[in-house]
Amino acid sequence: MQKLTDEKNTFETQKNSFVFSVMDDRISTKKKNFNPIQKAIKFAQKLGLNKVKIIKKDGTLEDYNIQKVINAVNKSAQRALVEFTKGELEVLCTSVNTSVLNLKKSEIEIFQMHCIVENALETVNPRVAKSYRNYRDYKIDFVNMLDKVYKESQKIMYIGDKENSNSDSALVSTKRSLVFNQLNKELYKKFFLSVPELQAIRDGYIYIHDMNARRDTMNCCLFDVENVLKGGFEMGNLWYNEPKSLNVVFDVIGDIVMAAASQQYGGFTVPEIDKILAPYAQKTYDKNYNKYISMGISEEIAEQEALKDVKNDLHDGFQGWEYKFNTVSSSRGDYPFITMTMGLGTGKFEKLASHMMLEVRKNGQGKKECKKPVLFPKIVFLYDEELHSEGKELEELFKAGIECSQKTMYPDWLSLTGEGYIASMYKKYKKVISPMGCRAFLSPWYERGGMKPADDKDTPVFVGRFNIGAVSLHLPMIYAKSQKEGKNFYEVLDYYLELIRGIHKRTYEYLGEMKASINPLGFCEGGFYGGHLGLHDKIKPLLKAATASFGITALNELQELYNGKSLVEDGEFALEVMQYINKKILEFKEKDGHLYAIYGTPAENLCGLQVQQFRKKYGIVEKVSDKGYVSNSFHCHVSEKIGPIEKQDLEGRFWELLNGGKIQYVKYPVSYNTKAVETLVKRAMEKGFYEGVNLSLSYCDDCGHQELNMDVCPKCGSKNLTKIDRMNGYLSYSRVKGDTRLNDAKMEEIKDRVSM
Repeated sequence: MQKLTDEKNTFETQKNSFVFSVMDDRISTKKKNFNPIQKAIKFAQKLGLNKVKIIKKDGTLEDYNIQKVINAVNKSAQRALVEFTKGELEVLCTSVNTSVLNLKKSEIEIFQMHCIVENALETVNPRVAKSYRNYRDYKIDFVNMLDKVYKESQKIMYIGDKENSNSDSALVSTKRSLVFNQLNKELYKKFFLSVPELQAIRDGYIYIHDMNARRDTMNCCLFDVENVLKGGFEMGNLWYNEPKSLNVVFDVIGDIVMAAASQQYGGFTVPEIDKILAPYAQKTYDKNYNKYISMGISEEIAEQEALKDVKNDLHDGFQGWEYKFNTVSSSRGDYPFITMTMGLGTGKFEKLASHMMLEVRKNGQGKKECKKPVLFPKIVFLYDEELHSEGKELEELFKAGIECSQKTMYPDWLSLTGEGYIASMYKKYKKVISPMGCRAFLSPWYERGGMKPADDKDTPVFVGRFNIGAVSLHLPMIYAKSQKEGKNFYEVLDYYLELIRGIHKRTYEYLGEMKASINPLGFCEGGFYGGHLGLHDKIKPLLKAATASFGITALNELQELYNGKSLVEDGEFALEVMQYINKKILEFKEKDGHLYAIYGTPAENLCGLQVQQFRKKYGIVEKVSDKGYVSNSFHCHVSEKIGPIEKQDLEGRFWELLNGGKIQYVKYPVSYNTKAVETLVKRAMEKGFYEGVNLSLSYCDDCGHQELNMDVCPKCGSKNLTKIDRMNGYLSYSRVKGDTRLNDAKMEEIKDRVSM
């Protein structure tokens, strides 16, 4: 011990002598050529410091090494745009070596070493000390972030995840994707969001949808499959010639959809599929007709047989899609949310394709004695009164659609000739605004004028466009905050609207720097509007036609919080708020030049999260946060004892205030009553709605018995049931072999349903 003390005293004398010499003459000839690092290492060895062990964060031991200290402080200096002199480095080394010696320990925690280095830096250059401290905190943040990801990954691996009913978290591929998504979500929060934005999402005043994906790509879209097919295209470094037959085009479209949908998130819609398939049906018919004629068969028989071949190919093709889209998960780990719209084609093969699509869906898939409908693709019937009403050309197709809806809940119905924005675009331009996924709709983008038509002849484009993401307001929380803090509600609302606006603006800028190679089918092969870029071109020019959504949840709870009345009892304040938001978003569009849209949020997992967030801040409030869920967007509370006609009228008040995303649905309290379904759908079409038929479909997987709603099979007593319920704007399994893919909040909401 005496020897160690003597060496320490010697070292102190040398250190002090050197410090004074640096202060007197930093650039003296004597000091010009010395190497402070080598000198520090030599002193450390002389004092026995090379025998000291550093305990790393993971518990392992590492030899004390002053060189590693120098490397770390030089990096911190570079970040602060500082370059140390040799003299400053020697002072640092001397200070660190001395502090380690003074601890008189054979093992030192890494945290203690950081403190020693930080203190030494404070004496030499406080600016670099701050840089070192910030970087150390940054690394601690990363450790905490990875620890959070690890905990979530353990839950996913052993318990599962029910945030998205479209993902089967029992599958290994889905588990991997969910773990990656958790990491991506944390990276998004760490590097993309400001502190006020982080605070807003943490408290629950806003909700940023799909944080796990929005750093990488775009949201839902209307994919231009027809344009990709025309003339052939390249996919996966392989050239695909344009198909020459119906059975081949079904396979190719399936490949396109699975490949392209994997490169985005949200809904993937193929608009007017009947019109896309018709030319290939004609090619198949012509080929087979000529074959039969060449065999010496009469023209009449040849026509019949060729038509039969087309019908068989259509049947097998639609059935193949139902198999593929419901069993093959995408690279994201989920089943892509695929929607197809149909019903306007009046040609022979267009009508045939529409009829066969409905027929295949109505008959279901599965064992012969236990067939049930699939979930994908979601089918949307495009309703034109001049084509589908009584006595019109496509009346039979309409009736086939009703029969399919009352058996399977799909198709949903989109009015093109009723009232409002969507119908007005069709009536004026004959352009269809198909829904993207469950309910999102695009704002107009004109071929020459952009956001506004250049002249009377300018026409809007919808096919090939997409959304870049949604951020939702939690209106009841915003109102509660204004009341608690004694502030004007609209001033508080403006603050959160501006936050969302800022997030959207940065998202446009950030995604604009992405290369077309992120989705070659979309950006290079024509799937997106203007999508003929080179692989290495930036996608920024195509984002001009993209929308960004301001989501709305819980209008019913907002009205309850305002005056203790529901949307059924009142609703005037909720209407006033929506009118105000529409005015603000219009101002944002004009100032920023971006296509902002207002979206009725389909809260799946969010319906339960928002209740938890509200309770944490403002407690349990009757009819606001006393249940496990909040109402979706502008819908009446599911427990309201109102009929379908009354519900249509009440929700119709908000219809034109959420043109960026909306659906109206009512519960049909009838057992497979075709006439009742037809009457309510026609009424919805007159009002200009996008209408969903809502039943609760139940199937016994043991004996095949079907009922609208059952928990135990009355025929065989089995509890091995499959139940299909409307999640929000789409269908999902509320029960599969006794289990559910839905979260507890959504299951509670389904249990309370009366009017939905």
